Amino acid sequence: MLLLTSIIASVLTIIFIQLSFAVIALRRKNKVGLGSGGHEDLERAIRAQGNFAEYVPFGIILIACLELNGAPWWLIALPGVTLIIDRLIHARGINIPPPDFSKRILGMKLTFNTLIALVVINIGWVLYRLIAL
Repeated sequence: MLLLTSIIASVLTIIFIQLSFAVIALRRKNKVGLGSGGHEDLERAIRAQGNFAEYVPFGIILIACLELNGAPWWLIALPGVTLIIDRLIHARGINIPPPDFSKRILGMKLTFNTLIALVVINIGWVLYRLIAL
């Protein structure tokens, strides 16, 4: 069973829905059906949603792999919670108008670090399990 992955994926999906609703609201406000129509706030909202959709699935897949391969709960929960925090920081940061992208950059750095950590943890856990057999 993927109990922890289910919770982590659900929280991330709630965030994605909120990002999507923000895009929809700005499209309605600015009367734009496709693209950003040159509206900077809409462009930022679209990229926040798109960036989330581009990176989060890899994290969920790697978290699910850990859980399916019998990793301890804390080794699944820690990067899961971290990924949630990383993506919240990025989403908030991308919606701050330039030139201050410090939170966006921080969110991306943290996301990359979490994804890299998930890769290393997955490979390490599988090797540990293979050696333990």
